[in-house]
Amino acid sequence: MPYYDDDGNEIDPADIPLPAMCLMCEKQDDPHEEILCNLNRLDQREEQTFKCGAFVSLYGALIDDIIE
Repeated sequence: MPYYDDDGNEIDPADIPLPAMCLMCEKQDDPHEEILCNLNRLDQREEQTFKCGAFVSLYGALIDDIIE
């Protein structure tokens, strides 16, 4: 599915940076979450800190203390 920036330029989802937090998320390979995840990453691609309200750790509560 193509995504477009505010100027109408097409953005390839593969070119959207993947934060380290996403690599530890249960939803990373869930096709039902793909669009939401891509849009969230696209919206925050130039931010210093990535935040995701849908994040679910693969490791359960083991790393909750490092999540902002």
